[in-house]
Amino acid sequence: MSIWKKPVDLAELNRLGENTLLSTLGIQLTAVGDDWLQGTMPVDGRTHQPFGLLHGGASVALAETLGSMAAIMTLDTREFMAVGLEINANHLKAVRSGLVTGTARKLHLGRATQVWDIRIENEAGQLTCVSRITMAIVPAKVVGR
Repeated sequence: MSIWKKPVDLAELNRLGENTLLSTLGIQLTAVGDDWLQGTMPVDGRTHQPFGLLHGGASVALAETLGSMAAIMTLDTREFMAVGLEINANHLKAVRSGLVTGTARKLHLGRATQVWDIRIENEAGQLTCVSRITMAIVPAKVVGR
């Protein structure tokens, strides 16, 4: 059974990322299932740290993007929005190039908070980062909607 409030339109979600950090880092939402959302990010000059490895902050940006977009898709955004409350990440394996893929899965969907697990893998399917984000659910008017 799907957790989404309406059909997920990946093209529309990617349009929301235009002219934002998402487009700067090359983040693209690529796939969706009944209870998960997936996206990719290139590992290149935009996302490297000074020593040629994927920057931990870029991994966290991918994780937060996936968790935030997924959270929003579970809400009636005319009434509620989701905003980041806390995020953590463990960086498990270095990546120098290619594409990383993150998958966000719900851990908890409550009235006031949501918790999402995001796992990021390299092109070989090896786990490179695990992250968890807690989202606060707030009235849409709080964020100007």
